[in-house]
Amino acid sequence: MKTIEVIYKEEYAIVQLNRGKVNAINFEMVQELRETFSNLGKNDAVKGVILTGKPHYFSAGLDLIELFQYDKDQIRHFFTSFGALYLELVQFKKPFISSITGHSPAGGCVLAVTSDNRYMAEGDKYVIGLNEVAVNIQISQNLTEIYAFWMGDGLASRYILEGKLLSGKEALSAGLIDELVPLENVLERAEKQMKIYMRADQEILINTKCKLRKELWDKLDLKAENSLKEASELWWKPEIRAKMKAYVESFSGKKNT
Repeated sequence: MKTIEVIYKEEYAIVQLNRGKVNAINFEMVQELRETFSNLGKNDAVKGVILTGKPHYFSAGLDLIELFQYDKDQIRHFFTSFGALYLELVQFKKPFISSITGHSPAGGCVLAVTSDNRYMAEGDKYVIGLNEVAVNIQISQNLTEIYAFWMGDGLASRYILEGKLLSGKEALSAGLIDELVPLENVLERAEKQMKIYMRADQEILINTKCKLRKELWDKLDLKAENSLKEASELWWKPEIRAKMKAYVESFSGKKNT
């Protein structure tokens, strides 16, 4: 694996995002996450999974600089695979916790909201949220459903339309995260909760999770090719391409200075 690392504990596994400083999501990371969670789901020795990042960044979201270079087939494959990853994570049957080690906007938030618990590093500079509207990426119906699942329809609707990024305190108040923890203790807090889950009868725990998520699952479009089809099509809209080009050139300029 080039973009993630898997650490096996006695009864659970820790999946650490490990792609550069900010853990930006590209096609390779999506594919490795899909393979890893599929394998962990089938592994009877692994009863739960924690997803974590690096200090200051859980994931900065999609790697727009790399994605901007993709051709139409590559973009279609990327969004189809990313939509499939979301569906696989949101339907992951075993206990699943996110240890949010810093910034988690857009694609980073997509990964985090699929989990059962989210513990986030405290600090005013860290943000989380589905800000797709603000960065000119089409959000899927499936994503709007899970935002509403955690925060309620009204708040989810307002925040998605605004493309709002929430501070940790705002996310806690909205119900998007469970708890704010000092950065150095975020993974420890996630492991503490996972160990509580490990005490329960696993069949009962999995059955209960399925019951709790049934209403959400019933609302999902389970065809991955549909979930982000609009996103891959609108990606090529000239006005959107122009804005992305300006962003990529601006960011690339900063890296070179």
